[in-house]
Amino acid sequence: VQLVESGGDLVQPGGSLKLSCSASGFTFSRYDMRWYRQAPGKERELVARISSAGDNTNYADSVKGRFTISRDNAKNTVYLQMNSLKPEDTAVYYCFAVLYDALGRPRGYWGQGTQVTVSP
Repeated sequence: VQLVESGGDLVQPGGSLKLSCSASGFTFSRYDMRWYRQAPGKERELVARISSAGDNTNYADSVKGRFTISRDNAKNTVYLQMNSLKPEDTAVYYCFAVLYDALGRPRGYWGQGTQVTVSP
């Protein structure tokens, strides 16, 4: 099982980035996908989530209206389009795949993370 994030970079405030997370080794289309981020000295926080079919999305209040999560099940890839970036968006961004079994037990996989830095 692999989740490989890419697209992190150094960007100026107000700029945009698009993160990608490419999955392999499991049935991607069955899994809900999430993006988390972790800034230095802070806990990992949920940024956005998308259902397995891509028909339901949710966002943290801090990114609502600026970030968009999407997925392409044919390409086994989930994306995070980030616009109007702010310095407080600086963090390592992780993708996470999760599937709940009939008893509600989660099976999840993490990527290794990609660094996003927003600075003048």
